[in-house]
Amino acid sequence: MPQSTFKSQPLLPKTILISYLMRSKRMAAISFNPRLNVQGGRKNHGVVVEEIAGLIRVYGDGHVERPPIIPSAPCMVTNGVVSKDVAIEKFTNLWTRIYVPSYSSKMPLLVYFHGGGFCVGSASWRCYHEFLAALASKAGCIVLSLNYRLAPENRLPAAYDDGINTLMWVKQEARNGANEHKWWLNQCRFSSLFLAGDSAGANIAYNVAIRSYGISGSSIKPLILKGIILIQPFFGGEERTISEMHATQPANSALSLSVFDTYWRLSLPLGADRDHPWCNPLAEGATTLRELKLPAAMVCISEKDILKDRNLEFCNALASSGKWVETRMYEGVGHAFQILHNSQFSQIRTQEMMSHLKAFIKQ
Repeated sequence: MPQSTFKSQPLLPKTILISYLMRSKRMAAISFNPRLNVQGGRKNHGVVVEEIAGLIRVYGDGHVERPPIIPSAPCMVTNGVVSKDVAIEKFTNLWTRIYVPSYSSKMPLLVYFHGGGFCVGSASWRCYHEFLAALASKAGCIVLSLNYRLAPENRLPAAYDDGINTLMWVKQEARNGANEHKWWLNQCRFSSLFLAGDSAGANIAYNVAIRSYGISGSSIKPLILKGIILIQPFFGGEERTISEMHATQPANSALSLSVFDTYWRLSLPLGADRDHPWCNPLAEGATTLRELKLPAAMVCISEKDILKDRNLEFCNALASSGKWVETRMYEGVGHAFQILHNSQFSQIRTQEMMSHLKAFIKQ
């Protein structure tokens, strides 16, 4: 294999991956697109120009490989929660995994965007399946976990567009009441819509919110956006924060500064830097938060995350601009702890987070 022109940086160290794979009982095929873009290596694609070990390799000719390092989960009934994969748009292969808990009354609707630096991840990954099935059950909400298009093949704003198109699809289905979707539509309280995500998914949730909430209240009716939940939101900037430079991270941290930079190089429009508004919502030239229309926000921050300072700065800016924001700090854990369970405190902090999410959704 040709030598990489960039030093490989591990996002998920081998200790995390081996532990996670051992906990998973089997690799399961998923509906639609499993995103296992690995070829047999017979064709020479030239030099590797970007790489994050174990997750993504980008060649000079544009070819992208994503090893199937995280196991996928099939749709199943988990603790009374029914899940099914549903196609939204066949042309872009946009689909969603829908989770419906067994509640007798109508439930809020939460549209969720997975993390992965905009470049990796899937709604079928077992770690997300387990987290969202548990959230649907505990919070008593219907969850639509979106499998959006990935960079670098589809740079931003493709993921934002997929989020907006999903809301338009839900709006249309709510108005039409198609029989094939009544199993979840009939249990939705469309007046209580939440957008949520972790890491890059939180960035997507935020940008979809300012697009949909700021256009016109009638644009997504009968849906009414009540709030956004941003878990360790993936924002950046050209100027480094103290936590980005000096954070004391766990030995098996899920996000390093070099990996952070690589994801932004692969996902932003060509020629853009990290002060682009999609990366840095507080950058000079970006629309000020005071000008934006935003619903109530909950921001979840990890104490040992390199993004901690930037997340806190964002929360302070929201509050200063008159926006309603609830900030939660989770001690002793790093980036994506609730998904990767890569800390001795992960299970405890994940249960705390679940309780906070439930309270926010129910208020």
